[in-house]
Amino acid sequence: MKYLIQIYSNPESRAVWSAFTPEEQAEGYEYYGRISDELESKGELVAAEALADISLAKRVTNGDDGTVASDGPFAETKELLAGFYLVDCESEARAVEIAARFPESQFGLVEVRPVLEMASGPDV
Repeated sequence: MKYLIQIYSNPESRAVWSAFTPEEQAEGYEYYGRISDELESKGELVAAEALADISLAKRVTNGDDGTVASDGPFAETKELLAGFYLVDCESEARAVEIAARFPESQFGLVEVRPVLEMASGPDV
């Protein structure tokens, strides 16, 4: 079963990260790399990406006047999606086990959601 592990950030977690030295930040990136390598070696990693700053996002609206892409951010929120892991593992419990390894889980900023299997083909 596939699960999306969403990793968020908020002012508190960003402040902690900003207080790290460049060496500590490099260690943090290496930590995520080790998790990715481990999940890949077990055949559980489908994809993992960090997201660019929310200020670079585009909101897309498609209506009668055509498609419009406007600048972000769009919501008044303190928690922002910072990255994700898409895993294919045996159970929700395993997905939660993986999610708990991310430092952001200490701030309650990690979410696990099952991915729905989409039907495809002419019989839909």
